[in-house]
Amino acid sequence: MSPATLADPAPPVGPAPLVEVRDLTVSVGGRALVSGVGFTLAAGERVALVGASGAGKTLTGLALLGLLPPGAVVTGSVRVGGTELVGASERVLAGLRGRVSALVPQDPGTSLNPQVRVGRQVAAPLRRAGLGRRAAAARVETLLTELRLPAGTARRFPVQLSGGQRQRAALAMALACDPALLLADEPTSALDGTVQAGVLGTLGAATRDRGTALLLVTHDLAAAATTCDRLLVLGAGRLLADGPLPQVLADPQPVVRALVEATVALSPPLPGGAR
Repeated sequence: MSPATLADPAPPVGPAPLVEVRDLTVSVGGRALVSGVGFTLAAGERVALVGASGAGKTLTGLALLGLLPPGAVVTGSVRVGGTELVGASERVLAGLRGRVSALVPQDPGTSLNPQVRVGRQVAAPLRRAGLGRRAAAARVETLLTELRLPAGTARRFPVQLSGGQRQRAALAMALACDPALLLADEPTSALDGTVQAGVLGTLGAATRDRGTALLLVTHDLAAAATTCDRLLVLGAGRLLADGPLPQVLADPQPVVRALVEATVALSPPLPGGAR
């Protein structure tokens, strides 16, 4: 499993992948923070992108949404749903967000307006997609119930919800238009262990039941093992390993072993002993 091979994946056999990243490099301020990264995601696949702080996880994930910070210089190729994102116009990128790909952020405070009721916020992407008010409201209630939020949540403001409930509301908003790809960026890092387990379970079930591809960006191998079947390991902006979870955990490369062991040390235990 060499980094050179990982940076340039072989052409897929069968249906085209939902996500295809080739030789992705992201530089900020003249410094390459992501270098030569390449991987694919199939429709419905659930994959964790893991690594220590500063490994380039979030930048790699945001490249799949066309949401890299101003000033970032991007080379290589990122194709999602057959559309090339590198160099794409904002109009093209906006047309993909919500419908083809969606984001569950680390802090729901970045996606939920504290002054707007939850139901109206979850309905916003549906209304932009052309759904009528009543149909959107019915869809919101279905989503909130499915994600195990209590009755009346749609009428509440975010500040009236617990941290776990706010994250489920953010997940409902991301899933509203049934995107093919869901990017979850450290979605449980601000929650305690018990609440983390509930949110991860909801995230895993919601994507599995819909056949939605999931890219979970995390430093927590316990979260990755609970939700995903495949690991991508980043170190210093480079892809070091890509494979099924047991295979990557047993990778003999010293740099991968060191990173995995460091990540395990940072991972809080989950109920049931998952590690």
